[in-house]
Order: sequence, then C-alpha cells, then structure tokens
Amino acid sequence: MKYVLILGDGMADYPVEQLGNKTPLQYAKKDNMDYLAQHSEVGLVRTIPDGIPPGSDAANLSVMGYNPKEYYTGRSPLEAVSMGINLSDTDVAIRCNLVTLSEDEDYSHKIMIDHSSDEISTEEARELINEVNRHLKRQDITFYPGISYRHCMVWNNGLTGLNLTPPHDILDKKITEYLPKGENNKLLLDMMVKSYEILKDHPVNKARISKGLRPANSIWLWGEGKKPLLSKFCDKYKINGSVISAVDLIKGIGILAGLKNVDVEGATGNIHTNFIGKAQAALKELESSQDFVYLHFEAPDECGHRYEIENKVKSIEIIDEQVVGTILKGLEKYEDYKLLILPDHPTPLSLRTHTSDPVPYLLYQKSKPNKSGVTGYDEVQAASTNICFNEGYKLMDHFILD
Repeated sequence: MKYVLILGDGMADYPVEQLGNKTPLQYAKKDNMDYLAQHSEVGLVRTIPDGIPPGSDAANLSVMGYNPKEYYTGRSPLEAVSMGINLSDTDVAIRCNLVTLSEDEDYSHKIMIDHSSDEISTEEARELINEVNRHLKRQDITFYPGISYRHCMVWNNGLTGLNLTPPHDILDKKITEYLPKGENNKLLLDMMVKSYEILKDHPVNKARISKGLRPANSIWLWGEGKKPLLSKFCDKYKINGSVISAVDLIKGIGILAGLKNVDVEGATGNIHTNFIGKAQAALKELESSQDFVYLHFEAPDECGHRYEIENKVKSIEIIDEQVVGTILKGLEKYEDYKLLILPDHPTPLSLRTHTSDPVPYLLYQKSKPNKSGVTGYDEVQAASTNICFNEGYKLMDHFILD
C-alpha cells in the first residue's frame, strides 16, 4: 500500500463576492479533485484544537497525526530544526520575519504593509539578516537566515509566553497595539526598532525600491518556543515516509517526526513554485521504497494573506492539474493506494489571516472507491456529508490504520 497526502495550505475560505459568493474551492476548475470527491470519503476535519492559535504549525502537527495540545511548543523551533540549527534545552527559537513597515511615522506608529516584503528573494534576505546579526548579535542571541522572508533568532536562556503577534495577522494595521509589551519584551522591542535603522537604507533595499519592490525595512519577532520531542512517525504507523515542502516549518515537523526531507529545485513556497517537480519527486520517493509522502503547497495560503483572489483560485487549479493529475497517473501502476487531500486551515481572503474553522478533506482508496454522494470537493459539499473529525490528529490514524 502506498499513501500520498496532498496539502494545500490555507486552501479553505469563505464565500467571496467577486467570485459570485463562492469560495475559491467552489469557483476553481478542478476536475481531478471533483472526480475523486465523488468516489471518496468526504468530510470535515478540525485541525486546530480549542485554545490554540490557528497557525500552520499546530494545524500541520494535527494533520501529521500529532495532538497539538500534547506536542505544540511554538512555531519557530520547528523551523529552526529544518534550518539545521542545533537547539539546546535552554534555547528559545523566535521567528524573525523581514517585513515592510510604512516609512514616515515614529516606529511605534508605523503600519504593517507586508509580512513578506513582496516575498523577498532568499539571496537578498540572507544579506539583510546577516547585517542584522552583525549589529544585534550578543553572546546569548544569534540571527540565522532562512528562506525568503522567514528567518530565526535563537535566544539562549530566553523567555517563552511572550504573547507576540504574527505579522500576517495585522496587515494594513498600525502596529502600536501589537508591539512586544512589558519588561520581558523590552529586549525584543529594542531590537525591532534598531533593525529599522539598520535596514531602511541598506543597498539591498535601495535596489528593491528602484525596481518597484517593497523594502524589507524591519524585522518582526514572533512564534517563540522550545524544541519539542515528537514520537517517530515510522514507530507509530509502521511505514517509512518523506516530506516535500519549500517551507521550513513543514520540513522541521517532518525531520522531528523522523521523515525524510526532500528538497526540490525551484520550490519557493509561493505560486511560482515548481508544482510538477514536487509531484514528480513524490512519485520518485514511492518508487524508491518509501510508503508515505506528505506533499505540501504553500501557495493558496500566501495568496490569502496577500488578498490575491485570482491567484488563490489559480493556485488551486494548478495543484489540481499539475499535482493531483501527475500523482494519479504515477499511482496507476500500484495495486492499491490511498490519497488524502485537504488544507491545514482556512486563510480567508476577507480576513487575510488564518481561522480555526474545520476544513474539507477527501480520502480515496483505489481498491475501495466510495460513493460519497457529493459532486465535487469544497467546504459546503464536505459539510453536507455530516462526517467530521473533531480531533483532527485522528484523521491520520484513519488514513493509515483503518
């Protein structure tokens, strides 16, 4: 038996007026997913437990079979593991975004223009983070470059429980009420303020502005946590697996779970990623004796954050044609296989951030096609089946073990 999980990050949504009051999943042309839905188990799954913020960290832990209430410690340590940072038991990892803030106001009154600095390139970002590290590094604090706008700060003997705000939650808002507060956060706030002076006139940003791109003129610190201890996926499910993603967070969860991390050339974490290359890499993993592949696509989530309605629809259509289509053709030779397709959480265009609403899933098995009673794959039709996993981490048990 072969198992493939295709995750469209943030793919679920609310009805959009510009799409005729349909969700992007309802509006998109997605023949492969709709056909599968007619012959699959279709339902809803609640990936975010009550009391936990609706982030991709907790949601993907849940989808991968780990109860966030038991294993979730924060986003950044999961990313740090993927970046090759060796965290000690006393280290606190903190996500460090390169963001675009408005220019004219005092720092505390600036507006969060873009949480990704126009999806800055990894090469440009590395130069900027190294400059930040040169100025702000201390004996107990180091900044590490990651991919695009996503980076990491490690604070030895640092603090947790800091109540820091994700920058994608406050797009187009004044940052005043969302800055790190209190004595415990003074150090973090000071570094964020200083970073603006370090970065605003940096040659990389001057070059970006000359090209009509947004500058990465500040760091934004959030998502702190300590290294979690995950049980191994292969011990739990008795199969070997791989994870394919352009996002450090997903890679980190996979590495901690003992899954093989597979890098794909041209994988970016946005709509310009190498969709077909990632699908082909998944098939190669299955051919090389792996039983399970976790195939993650960030594009719908990024489009949701950026309020790119057309691109969110387009990203779903590309996943359907280039990923699901390629995977289905590649799986034909196997006597039996299971395919699970779902988002990790909604990223509604109207909100430009994540929510905790349950998301639609479809579960197809070649040898046991199922008459679902639905005609397609979307939020409304999934809800109509009255099937719901309220404890989202149990869906993986159902997928692999049942």
